[in-house]
Amino acid sequence: MSASQRGTQPSTALLTDRYELTMLQAALADGTASRRCVFEVFTRRLPAGRRYGVVAGTGRVLEALSTFRFADAELEFLREGGIVNDQTLEFLANYRFTGEIHGYAEGEVFFPGSPLMTVEASFAEGVLLETLVLSILNYDSAVASAASRMTSAAGTRPCLEMGGRRAHEYAAVAAARAAVVGGFAGTSNLEAGRRYGLTTIGTAAHAFTLLHDDEPSAFASQVASFGDATTLLVDTYDIAEGVRRAIAAAGTGLDAVRLDSGDLGMVAREVRDQLDSLGAAGTKIVVSSDLDEHAIASLAAAPVDSYGVGTSVVTGSGAPTCGMVYKLVQRENSDGVMEPVQKASASKSSVGGRKAAARRVDTAGRAVEEVVVSGAVAGWEPAEDGLRGLHVPLVLDGVVQPGFTGSDGVTQAAERHRTSRAELSPYARRLSAGDPAIATTHIAV
Repeated sequence: MSASQRGTQPSTALLTDRYELTMLQAALADGTASRRCVFEVFTRRLPAGRRYGVVAGTGRVLEALSTFRFADAELEFLREGGIVNDQTLEFLANYRFTGEIHGYAEGEVFFPGSPLMTVEASFAEGVLLETLVLSILNYDSAVASAASRMTSAAGTRPCLEMGGRRAHEYAAVAAARAAVVGGFAGTSNLEAGRRYGLTTIGTAAHAFTLLHDDEPSAFASQVASFGDATTLLVDTYDIAEGVRRAIAAAGTGLDAVRLDSGDLGMVAREVRDQLDSLGAAGTKIVVSSDLDEHAIASLAAAPVDSYGVGTSVVTGSGAPTCGMVYKLVQRENSDGVMEPVQKASASKSSVGGRKAAARRVDTAGRAVEEVVVSGAVAGWEPAEDGLRGLHVPLVLDGVVQPGFTGSDGVTQAAERHRTSRAELSPYARRLSAGDPAIATTHIAV
């Protein structure tokens, strides 16, 4: 099946590392490729100073799974490069994931050791997904985790994602989606808006003002096209004069002015006073300019109405990956019995066996403990009051379950994050360095 036959979506099958195919080839040759296996995604630690992470990218993983196909172009590349042998090429030509995937719902908060995603399939089917799964979850979760810290610091004031110019063009789409999962209200990225039904925002840059002979002409042009329901950028020249000209051009019903430079807290106060004195008490103030969660928190007392965030959110605000790994934790042995396996490497050990997870919530609705259960956990559900099960079915018998992809998936994930974060104590939202918000307890059953 060619890319044209698949529609506009290219194959995701080569978004992977070569060693996955070399393992596959050897396993096909020795007969272990068909052994039933359980792979687990988790992180050993949170980035320094972070108290929780946010699962994001699950919907994108499921979308990518549907196009994980080795068609003629992909197979020819592998054949010409001598990457795998004919037996492996024949297997890849017919590859379809037929296993099961369970995991934390997208938007859920997580902690070190949380079993974020469990992939159960033959070794041959499951091993090929490692890089695809990790590349999506690590990046998207890093962005969503940073976005959550920013929206938490912003309180009820909306955060707007505008970092597309600071990321790879396709990473920018993923980042916009992940930022909305983390609580952002909209994005400047049009492809993200089209693909995932996100609210798009944006008016004009300094270039538009500089294009015109003077600032009043630029403002008049923008207002003529968009009316007073627009945002005028007032700091190209003198801010106070820019505010006066903005109100002169649009009237006191102007929706907003944007500040993109200077001491934002001080300037916002001056602009608020000026707008009020001009009779534009309803005109909002939008601030941008290299904001991160700490800068947003510092503006809590300033008369700011919304924040435009770029570089910091699309780069994970100093933590561009979550350090997630994809490890084999259970496999079928030569007698056909499923048994746990684990790494014992120093500082890189893993806990063997399939796992389930639940979060203990007290009578006040606060999360107090992450409970990870290993052993005979197939179909496990917490029976104890106060324990909320965390795993949901994502793929059953190779079929992606409804509600996790597209615009519906983003909406559901953003709501899940609001609910999940609300369970955490105020301590968890502090931006200073500290331990994970809740401890994780491992139980064998």
